[in-house]
Amino acid sequence: MKFGVVTFPGSNCDQDLIYVLQTILQCETVNLWHKSHDLESCDLIFLPGGFSYGDYLRTGAIARFSPIMQEIIAFANQGGYVMGICNGFQILCEAGLLPGVLIRNQNMQFICENTYIKVVNSNTFITRNVQKSVLKIPIAHAEGNYYCSDETLKKLQDNEQILFQYCDAGGNITEDSNPNGSLFSIAGITNEKKNVFGMMPHPERAADKWLFNVDGLQLFYSILNQTVNV
Repeated sequence: MKFGVVTFPGSNCDQDLIYVLQTILQCETVNLWHKSHDLESCDLIFLPGGFSYGDYLRTGAIARFSPIMQEIIAFANQGGYVMGICNGFQILCEAGLLPGVLIRNQNMQFICENTYIKVVNSNTFITRNVQKSVLKIPIAHAEGNYYCSDETLKKLQDNEQILFQYCDAGGNITEDSNPNGSLFSIAGITNEKKNVFGMMPHPERAADKWLFNVDGLQLFYSILNQTVNV
């Protein structure tokens, strides 16, 4: 499987992703520039974390109009796999590829800490082979508070589009385990077709033994295992 990682002005997690995909997982990976119109025949496109365009206007609002997004939107609409992490999740929402919006954290502060997330739907491309029901994955954001209308939330629930919810170490979903105030403790979602994925926590920051946390590798291995099984 060939992976593409997009770099926007202000991206700061693109190289982290490339390191995990290339060095740890030994996968063919290309770095895609935001002004490009060529996805270089990638099978899955990652939109990384960071502060694209300085988060001016709204997070992801300008990056959504980068030239490469035209190609990514068309790719996704044709069934291609796209995954946004943190700022990438925000961009996918702004582009209309995922429902809802990411707004300021409830405490109005930037939060950088380890969190626990519960796998809600274990029957998607990125979760099907995850071996643990609760993953310890760090977050680093100021606008990670997921919000949508009541109607949209019902659709997310009915269509099993909620991928992850914030929880405690035991998998309990409580008010205290929700770090940013996200509606329904949502930490990640997918689209109706289950080929576009977004999550606020950073699995690439929990994918190296030297960081003493490799829970994030569960998601990457799930992707690779699905590729083998297709």
